[in-house]
Parts: sequence; C-alpha cells; structure tokens
Amino acid sequence: MALAQKAASGEIRLYVPSVCLSEARYPIRTKLHPRRPAETVRNYMAWAMAEGAVTPEEGSVTRRVLDRYETSVLAELAGIEDTLRLLENRPGIEVFPLSEQMLRRAVDLSTQNLDLKPFDQAILAAILVRGETLRAEGAVEVSFCELDSDLQPWDKNGRNKEPLTGLYDSAGIWVYGDFDMASPPRRTGVPGQ
Repeated sequence: MALAQKAASGEIRLYVPSVCLSEARYPIRTKLHPRRPAETVRNYMAWAMAEGAVTPEEGSVTRRVLDRYETSVLAELAGIEDTLRLLENRPGIEVFPLSEQMLRRAVDLSTQNLDLKPFDQAILAAILVRGETLRAEGAVEVSFCELDSDLQPWDKNGRNKEPLTGLYDSAGIWVYGDFDMASPPRRTGVPGQ
C-alpha cells in the first residue's frame, strides 16, 4: 500500500490496467488462503501429540491459534472485492480499460519473439501505450512496477531480455522489480530517463 499512499499524497500518479485487478483476484485468494498451512500444522500436532512430543494443553492452544488465524485471514479474503473497488476510487490512482489501440498493440506483440502468455501480452500492450501517451503529454518519468519475471526486462542473472528491454526503452518506461520503486535503481541514458 506504499504506492497507494504515495499516490494519495500527490507524490506519484498510479495508472493500473483494469485487467490487472482481474488477474490479482486468483493469486490473492489461493496464495493467501490459510487452509493449507493450517492443515500442515494440525497434522503435525496430531502426530506430535500421538508421539508424546506435545502436551494436550499445547495442542489445544495451537488449535485455538490456528482457528483464529484462519478466521482472520478468511475475513480479509472475503473483503477482496471491496478492496479492489476502493482502489479504483482512491486519490492519485486511475484504473483504465484496455483501449482499441492497446488491443491492436497486443496483436502486434504476438508476432514478436517475446514468449509471453496472451494475458501478459495484453498487460504489456496496455503499459506501453499508456506510457507512450503519458510521455507525449509531457510526463518526465514513467515507471512500471512489475513482480512477474515474464514482464521484467531482465533475466534471473540481471541481463537484459530483448526485445522486451528495447520495447520499454523505446516507450521511455523504467521498470522496477518491486513496489517500493527502489530496484533496480533508475539508470541514465534510457530515452526519457
């Protein structure tokens, strides 16, 4: 939420392709779902109690803590739709739909050697078109925060991935690999940087 706070304070302006909100739902629900880790601990506790490695009191306390943990996380997950809706109305954040120009760019990207899934192509097209538009309107610094290694313009060893690096550079977009906008540090010599 640090980016949202920076946007609310006017320090930055956030532009989020609406398809990213759709994409966020599934991983949030599956990766943050408490059932799997809680069941692992419950299974261990059953085994440990049978072996005498854990007392019944410790088992009881652990079950209560796990129940509270699950209840708390499930309540948060139940509110994900409201959270995403609120994101659309926060100051400094603009959620934008894919335009016809962005969809055409996605088609163009499909003929390039990018090895991207169609959904990632659509996101890349949205970022490139929006970034180019912002630069044409006078934006000095345009950045893209991306945790997905498929859309990052570097490989696991930090080497540039072409043609992806060239696409971002041509659009004058700096790509961060975090949401703190710290890494990698902005470099000089990139068009518009």
